[in-house]
Amino acid sequence: MEEFLKRTWIQIDLDALKQNYNAIRERVSPGAQIISIVKADAYGHGAVHVARELYEIGCRFFAVSNLEEALQLRRAGLGGSILILGYTPPEKAETLAVNDITQAVFDRGYGEHLAACARESGVIVNVHIKVDTGMTRIGFRYQDSEDDRASVDDIESVCRLDGLFAQGIFTHFASADEGADGEVYTRLQFDLFLDVIARLGQRGVQFEMRHCCNSAATLYYPEMQLDGVRPGIILYGLYPSDAVRGACPLRPVMELKTVVSMVKDVPAGSKISYGRTFTAEKEMRVATVPVGYADGYPRALSGKAYMLINGQKAPVVGRICMDQTMLDVTEIPGVQEGMEVTAFGTDHGASVTVDDLSQMCGVINYEIICGISKRVPQVYLKDGKFYDMVDYITK
Repeated sequence: MEEFLKRTWIQIDLDALKQNYNAIRERVSPGAQIISIVKADAYGHGAVHVARELYEIGCRFFAVSNLEEALQLRRAGLGGSILILGYTPPEKAETLAVNDITQAVFDRGYGEHLAACARESGVIVNVHIKVDTGMTRIGFRYQDSEDDRASVDDIESVCRLDGLFAQGIFTHFASADEGADGEVYTRLQFDLFLDVIARLGQRGVQFEMRHCCNSAATLYYPEMQLDGVRPGIILYGLYPSDAVRGACPLRPVMELKTVVSMVKDVPAGSKISYGRTFTAEKEMRVATVPVGYADGYPRALSGKAYMLINGQKAPVVGRICMDQTMLDVTEIPGVQEGMEVTAFGTDHGASVTVDDLSQMCGVINYEIICGISKRVPQVYLKDGKFYDMVDYITK
């Protein structure tokens, strides 16, 4: 591998990303587009590199959270469609149109404001209508076909506004990743989504794109794929929940690596780290590694997790610090300064996974990968070798 500052870094395997995308593509109907979710810096994997790789292998539609994320991709030269799933100030209508960015519209007032700003700037903004069928987050509320029928009027009104082109309509499932426990609610949401589309169709309002499937629904509800699906976490080789684990062969794309910065022998009775929560019961060898919660390695893993050195488990001892963590390497021979350590990933056939860590500290796997700090360089691998590196601090 090409030289870089080996303190703490993440390795992003673009070959694994490609494999995951192709595995998803095989499970999606030919008539449905894959709308790749690359928000939150592609779940911590680096939005520009991930989107470029996905575009290279055939993806032509991407979704992000906000305007800043969309513009980052456009500045990097990314082609294809980009949908903003969240809020953009209506005053940015011209920016949206000039950069060919599609905006979600989630209520009548917002749509009218966006359209007015578009007309004032002399542009037309491409939009997708967001329908709230049961997530109760954002969207035109349509959780009951009778109580919420006024939303059909509101959506129709927005779709007919000068300054907007209503290309698509979508909703988001709240329980598709709960397996059998979430099936009834998911099917209810889907039926409501089809109902609102049908009612709009009766009024002459048609859409080029209808989409509702997140990662779990993409795999488990193929009949709901419609014109597009929105895979997120599964692109990156992780499952959205245990209920859908194994539904598609996936490879984790990210690994977190660090190095040994110091090895020391400590006598029995030694207190280790803040709060003296760990006391050595016997003589130990302790290795310090320069990774901590400021890098995105959660403090909640203190005394629970382990890292890998030469494929062997090195338990975390004492509290994880902001920038450093201590490991028990008493049973691992030959540990010395500069040796590579795997905080999560695979090493000599052994693995510690993101799911392992998320279960240990009681969070979802999304939080682990999205929580990696921007002071941690992103090292990209392609065709099994070093490809590129992004360092947000020194660039």
